[in-house]
Amino acid sequence: MTEIVAIKSAEPVIFGVLKIVWTDDFAGVVDLRPLLAKGEMFEFLRANPARFDDLKLEDHGYKIFWLDDEGDEIDFGSDSLRQRAVRQASLLHLAS
Repeated sequence: MTEIVAIKSAEPVIFGVLKIVWTDDFAGVVDLRPLLAKGEMFEFLRANPARFDDLKLEDHGYKIFWLDDEGDEIDFGSDSLRQRAVRQASLLHLAS
């Protein structure tokens, strides 16, 4: 079983893009714009992009989240963000 590495810090770079550092000191940039561009659950962020900066990190670092207009958490898990960071970095490497 693979151990999930917690997030140490996460900060918005621009709307839809995060710089994330995990507790094992792996750092990556994650572009969530393709996901945020679709789906009703992200409408509150698209309607007011400044809310992307209201990103919160769960106490144990296993997810990041935003609170929507109803107060519900819209979240991404540490492991899925890590997979995206690795995949996106490898695509950038291939393109260079």
